[in-house]
Amino acid sequence: MKDILTAPFMVEMIRTITNMYNHGWDERNGGNVSLMVNENEIAEYIDVSNTLREIPTGFNASDLAGKYFLVTGTGKYFKNVQYDPAKNMGLFRLNGDGTTAELLWGYSDGGKFTSELPAHLMSHTARLKVNLNNRVVMHCHPANLLAMTYVHSLEEREFTRTLWQMCTECIVVFPDGVNVLPWMLCGTNEIGAATAEKMKTARLVVWAQHGIYGAGADLDETFGLIETAEKASEIYMKIAHLPMKNTIKDEDLKVLAEAFKVEYRKGYLE
Repeated sequence: MKDILTAPFMVEMIRTITNMYNHGWDERNGGNVSLMVNENEIAEYIDVSNTLREIPTGFNASDLAGKYFLVTGTGKYFKNVQYDPAKNMGLFRLNGDGTTAELLWGYSDGGKFTSELPAHLMSHTARLKVNLNNRVVMHCHPANLLAMTYVHSLEEREFTRTLWQMCTECIVVFPDGVNVLPWMLCGTNEIGAATAEKMKTARLVVWAQHGIYGAGADLDETFGLIETAEKASEIYMKIAHLPMKNTIKDEDLKVLAEAFKVEYRKGYLE
């Protein structure tokens, strides 16, 4: 078998997590990432018939039974992933009814997946029904997006429109907009179900006063979604207290969307 740390999906996962930490999005053990991988991607690196141990998921993810996931560990610091991937991440397969993770690699100190795993699996399930290519769910705590939830309306149309107006690229990068949840207790199936419901109509879901969930076909796309929304939020937080003299008008946003051939969220522009 080849060294799994040389597998392309593993290299990209480590790079992305390190970049998230360097951006200041994942302080301490804040944040989590799950990447769905295909069996043919791991066949050269790991014996999929060798289950190291079984870990109950605390959730019935039967729609994802038999799927393989690389997931960050609970209580693990993103800054340490690059130095000890096997301790801070785990690769597992969901069993036949989706209630047990069959660990194939990682969590080498006896740990397990993030406490937000139910939210991740529910979001994967929801996004796969919209886009069969979805493979990533990413959660982190970007400072400006958090700050914005304290001073801006949490109504989704208003929140989205503000972000679209802050940066020309926003309506192109996330034309489906941003959905928002009011503050809820994290690490529960309830917030997981609420997030998954929001994921049916947008790839970005803000958790007010907490962070954001992003979903995408690969790590680059998902990171880029959050990065763009966070940049827009940063601009907003810098100018929100100042008199607004200029903005990107709705007619401009429509022209932009047409030029880049993207379908923006219906009813969000005048």
